[in-house]
Amino acid sequence: MEREPEGEDSWRGSQGLISLLQWGLSAVSHGTPLPSKKGYVMVGPNAHRRTMTDPATERAGLPHAIFLHRLAGASEPSALEPRLGRAAFVALRLVDLLGSEHATLHPDAFHYQYVATLRCCRDLPPGSTETSHLLGLVRGTADAFGQHSAGLVLPALFAYAHFLEDEMRLEEALDVLDTLLQLGDGKLVPGDAVGARLRRARVYRKLNEFDAAERSYAEGGALAAAIGDKHSELLSRIGRAHATTGRGNLAEAELALRGVLADAETAGDLDAQALAHQAVAVVLSTSGRPSEAIPHEWRAFQLCEDSSYRMRILSDLGIMLLRVGDVDGAERALTEIVRRGAARDVLDNAMIELMHCASFRRDRVGFERWRERCEARQENMPPNVLVDYLLKAGIGRARFGQLERAERLLANALRIAEEAGLHEFTFRIERIKTGLRDCGEAAAEPVVQTDAVREVSTALAHLAGVG
Repeated sequence: MEREPEGEDSWRGSQGLISLLQWGLSAVSHGTPLPSKKGYVMVGPNAHRRTMTDPATERAGLPHAIFLHRLAGASEPSALEPRLGRAAFVALRLVDLLGSEHATLHPDAFHYQYVATLRCCRDLPPGSTETSHLLGLVRGTADAFGQHSAGLVLPALFAYAHFLEDEMRLEEALDVLDTLLQLGDGKLVPGDAVGARLRRARVYRKLNEFDAAERSYAEGGALAAAIGDKHSELLSRIGRAHATTGRGNLAEAELALRGVLADAETAGDLDAQALAHQAVAVVLSTSGRPSEAIPHEWRAFQLCEDSSYRMRILSDLGIMLLRVGDVDGAERALTEIVRRGAARDVLDNAMIELMHCASFRRDRVGFERWRERCEARQENMPPNVLVDYLLKAGIGRARFGQLERAERLLANALRIAEEAGLHEFTFRIERIKTGLRDCGEAAAEPVVQTDAVREVSTALAHLAGVG
């Protein structure tokens, strides 16, 4: 969570944002229409207090203003994140000039804005991954304008959106995907049009905007069916089941996913099978059946060929093993993620669960070590991950007898969960709060294992030994 700026820093941040808005507008050529004032990005002391669950309809106004939020609350305009946000804003405003409404734009006007944007991006640290994406985006836009082919910039937009999603800058990723779909209307090859909609749906789902996610999944599925893309149809169905799970309708989600799994097995689609097994495991675990879920999760790991997604599977597997009391197996899975590296949200979850494992063992030193690493990352955590961290940090404090600190952490977690509409978390936190004072006295939960769970735990020990 971003902290409230105070005093002079608040004034400087607000004035800097106003100046940037004015500069961004003046950089647009005379052929570019100004946006409506409705929905302009806020300025002032509370400018940065926008939640990640603001509905998409509230993103209207100055195009790409979400990137300017990186300036809000920044103590120094010269810091890297404000500079990257400013560069992203002007790079995407340059991309906008490829739209059909600017078909008569004079080449000199485009060149002026291109040179200014390129200079802005070249001033960024060359070793930054985001700098590379932005430079590629600017150069791709110049090629597209010169050759009168907007499609030339679409791969760069795809790549940048993927990067932002991995970095958990979800609203920014959504902005780039919306730009891609608007610009690529009629220019994307059918497979890319499907993929863009499914990716947008996934970002919406991560933002807990389930209505928008389901619409985008349905659009992608319909396009996939029209071109005979059976694999993407299955992915669309899995995605919609994930959204159903997010809403809390576990029975409906499980029924849908078992149907997808059967169809994927019939089609011999190993990738879809892996994703379906993983989704079934999440539903079973969420509904209180982790022992049934674990073999599905391990089967997903075995079938999956994508290394980054395998880390996500290990993350879920670690959580499930901890729930049945297999702390050794859980720590093996989660430590493997930290050792190999993964996307930001996967690493966040792994570290949170390793902290939880340590408190489960009543390992005070281990708990503090992982808690400090999580705390250093919490400002960039989306609401669902942040709530999970605060909840498990609170449980840990209670296990070590620090009840007042535990209660404060849980109260903060509950507030954030309610603001973000995370109802399942709200119910869980309220339930835990009532029994919080028993945590310090209770012994570690007993191990409950089936033969299938023991087989998975043994396989994980082998993985850790040879990985």
